[in-house]
Amino acid sequence: MPNIFFIADTHFGEEEIFRMSRENYRFRTCEIKDRILVENWNRVVQPDDIVYVLGDFGEPSVAKDLNGNKRLIKGNHDTYKEEDYLTYFRRTYDTKILYNDFFVLSHEPIFIPDFHSPFANLFGHVHNNPIYKTVSPRSYCVSACRINYTPISYEEILKEMRREEKQYEFI
Repeated sequence: MPNIFFIADTHFGEEEIFRMSRENYRFRTCEIKDRILVENWNRVVQPDDIVYVLGDFGEPSVAKDLNGNKRLIKGNHDTYKEEDYLTYFRRTYDTKILYNDFFVLSHEPIFIPDFHSPFANLFGHVHNNPIYKTVSPRSYCVSACRINYTPISYEEILKEMRREEKQYEFI
């Protein structure tokens, strides 16, 4: 049975984005950031695993060096031709999708009103913007900079969201 992973905002090969992003200050160059992302990805993702990229992947050809069956939910920077993506991705989506009848997968965050909502949101786009929490009982930000530039497993996301939910049990 394959494991499921999530990541967003890798921006492979996107020098301009690299220069503008504060979270990339820990890397000297875009090439170093990309190399670390590839190494981390292949360390945790096996060839048969499934990886949902929640937008802003960057240069599609980098996907050939990454383990797993990749699915791309396009973000605002995913502007290559569809055939460029389909060479390396199992599937692409132009809009949000529902995963496991509970998680809305999207590039940009969506508002989930309260604990009684039948949905939760996995998203990217916001990078390290402090307005958004990394994890809450109804959302998880999988921007690469928030998950140590390593795809995060579905099981880890569930564990962290449940831990957050327990903090609110008194409500």
